[in-house]
Amino acid sequence: GVLCSVLASPLQERYTAQSPIKGHKDNAASFLWGKEHAYPADELMPLTCRGRVRGQEPSRGDVDDALGKFSLTLIDTLDTLVVLNKTKEFEEAVKKVIKDVNLDNDIVVSVFETNIRVLGGLLGGHSVAIMLKEKGEYMQWYNGELLHMAKELGYKLLPAFNTTSGLPYPRVNLKFGVRHPEARTGTETDTCTACAGTLILEFAALSRFTGTSIFEEYARKALDFIWEKRQRSSNLVGVTINIHTGDWVRKDSGVGAGIDSYYEYLLKAYVLLGDDSFLERFNTHYNAIMRYISQPPLLLDVHIHKPMLNARTWMDSLLAFFPGLQVLKGDIRPAIETHEMLYQVIKKHNFLPEAFTTDFRVHWAQHPLRPEFAESTYFLYKATGDPYYLEVGKTLIENLNKYARVPCGFAAMKDVRTGSHEDRMDSFFLAEMFKYLYLLFADKEDMIFDIEDYIFTTEAHLLPLWLSTTNQTVAKKNTTTEYTELDDSNFDWTCPNTQILFPNDPMFAQSIREPLKNVVDKSCPRGISRAEESLGSGPKPPLRARDFMASNPEHLEILKKMGVSLIHLKDGRVQLVQHAVQAASSLDAEDGLRFMQEMIELSSQQQKEQQLPPRAVQIVSHPFFGRVVLTAGPAQFGMDLSKHKTRGFVATIKPYNGCSEITNPEAVKEKIALMQRGQCMFAEKARNIQKAGAIGGIVIDDNEGSSSDTAPLFQMAGDGKNTDDITIPMLFLFNKEGNIILDAIREYEAVEVLLSDKAKDRATIFKGKMIPNYIIDSNLEMENMDQKLSENDSHKQNSEEATSAFQDVETCTQGDNQPQEQKTETESNSKVNWDNKVQPMESILADWNEDIEAFEMMEKDEL
Repeated sequence: GVLCSVLASPLQERYTAQSPIKGHKDNAASFLWGKEHAYPADELMPLTCRGRVRGQEPSRGDVDDALGKFSLTLIDTLDTLVVLNKTKEFEEAVKKVIKDVNLDNDIVVSVFETNIRVLGGLLGGHSVAIMLKEKGEYMQWYNGELLHMAKELGYKLLPAFNTTSGLPYPRVNLKFGVRHPEARTGTETDTCTACAGTLILEFAALSRFTGTSIFEEYARKALDFIWEKRQRSSNLVGVTINIHTGDWVRKDSGVGAGIDSYYEYLLKAYVLLGDDSFLERFNTHYNAIMRYISQPPLLLDVHIHKPMLNARTWMDSLLAFFPGLQVLKGDIRPAIETHEMLYQVIKKHNFLPEAFTTDFRVHWAQHPLRPEFAESTYFLYKATGDPYYLEVGKTLIENLNKYARVPCGFAAMKDVRTGSHEDRMDSFFLAEMFKYLYLLFADKEDMIFDIEDYIFTTEAHLLPLWLSTTNQTVAKKNTTTEYTELDDSNFDWTCPNTQILFPNDPMFAQSIREPLKNVVDKSCPRGISRAEESLGSGPKPPLRARDFMASNPEHLEILKKMGVSLIHLKDGRVQLVQHAVQAASSLDAEDGLRFMQEMIELSSQQQKEQQLPPRAVQIVSHPFFGRVVLTAGPAQFGMDLSKHKTRGFVATIKPYNGCSEITNPEAVKEKIALMQRGQCMFAEKARNIQKAGAIGGIVIDDNEGSSSDTAPLFQMAGDGKNTDDITIPMLFLFNKEGNIILDAIREYEAVEVLLSDKAKDRATIFKGKMIPNYIIDSNLEMENMDQKLSENDSHKQNSEEATSAFQDVETCTQGDNQPQEQKTETESNSKVNWDNKVQPMESILADWNEDIEAFEMMEKDEL
């Protein structure tokens, strides 16, 4: 696709000098066609510098449903080029799309993702193409080719709507549709509310552009059905709905993943199409959201039937779009509050974790470079004029450059706690993040068109507002019924106007933010369990879970009184079961329930305490300088990297499996040894390399193609014996991550790495050391070459699960007092495969030697 390499210089000038962006148009963004690495693939893989082609990489599950072999990133980025005034590159991009993109592929794709990214991208590209053609300088040859492709794609999505409810199937085969013998889809019964309710902007725009009404009709029918199925007493909708019966499958409700853009499209459909019914529905939902879900500054999911009851104790990062929507609505105070809370979380972790708890601990540690927070930042700045939000944007840009930038682009964060990367750069990073950050700092004279003449889709594609009066193929009918009577004048059925409601007074926003400045720091985790917290103000049971002993007769008698029975299992464990009817009284039954809840919490806490967090391997030598961070599995023995770091050059040992005395100790001494997994215990490998003088060890998985992207984090166990004699650190890398280091050795021979509990910024890495001259010399060049900024509802993996301890099959066999590994491959079969499909480092890092960030700009903060 398109690799956007530079955005830093004009933005840095603006946020440091507070001056307009002038004279930097040529440097504002340099778009390079990804022929060398990715084009015409759907996405760029920034760590391995190649394109992601569906079917050629390990499956990532539902995330891959966005990929359709239709040059996704190129299409998704079309109108971003025009926003950044790169009209020549845009013209070239449009020609590439027309010439190369095929939409008739035998592949199953997400209806939702294809609509917002591809159909939206084609329509956004068409919108700005006709604008440029009208101006008379560019695109004079253009004759609606992108619109023709959009119409073709629209017809390919229509078979998904072949349901009695009008809600679309979640997936469709681009070539064979749905429920065709060769379609491989059409058996699904459920879809998310956002998946079915985020169609109206693109489908209505397609109808208005072409005069073909069927697209807008289908999207309206889906929205009508969801509205009719809302929970009438709360006016909330659930996360997942049955597309055939309309029954709610998941009955929790919030403004994050699974629902988010449904609310967004109700309000924006009113703005774009001028249909009052959409605004009335939005306001009805919004009143319910502010009554039940909004708990300033938090936005917590509730049950649709019992909206006073929270459904979870954590929030997902997709809700970061909501402050921006509240600005469009005109309700700015809660927008400022929630945005400030999210910013405090970002300042704590450098990025917004995929999910975090109500006390601001990490729940899901990934961060796929989502743009929702940048979007809200842009809208808040537009509404308030407060330069504070320029500082927020500056922080986002610096964190992207410092922690996410890698040789071929920007890599998603696999774990915000360690700074490890994932070989992923989603198309929305260029389509949205770049657009919003550029617009945040751009002045009106920096734009070649008036951005106020367009509305942003959920993927930040531009649709012209004049569509409201063009080809009104669907008669506007107010079919909305049973509205809740709202007495707040802020919810009047009128078009929001932030300039009237909220004049540009920075002190207004500051007065709202001030009480929230320390909201994250004040919510430090406590040393007691959740069960203990919930019991803090209530009656205490006569026996606490932490005090229980199965051998104590008094405890057993108390359990019996509470209706709790104890069962001895054959493996020596005990199982507790409560039957309330067997309790001595109802109060005793309640005590028994509390005891069981405490025991469950205590068991879970003990399991977590046995787990170790992921570690980081950071390549710090030339030409990487800390930019590449690999997720590593910890060991239950050896040096504790949370207290001590280890830095050194790496060396491959002989024998490569490390299961016998090392035959090349002179090459290993005072270095970090690389070895292959298999044929002996991990602890034995550690002892052998420690004896040879190694200062650390990295075990590389021998399972070809294994990756931390697709497998749970691995934790190396001991050998069942005392391992106190092992004093060096040991880490585990999956095959894919290990090959990155091995390839670097092949290209550069001397490769230095840092083993730590989390990635360090480069100022910390070189603290107390002489900085190479060629890094300092590249400072001025890097000021022009150092900024490139990568939905909706993708299923997310809980990183707390991902870091759970996994006993290796090599480690022990049940019932065996002297565990042995099961692998028997010979050393000759375990040699490094240099002929893998990953490109050599020389190609990967071509022309990058001078692209090193200026060390003067480095902060001393650590991730």
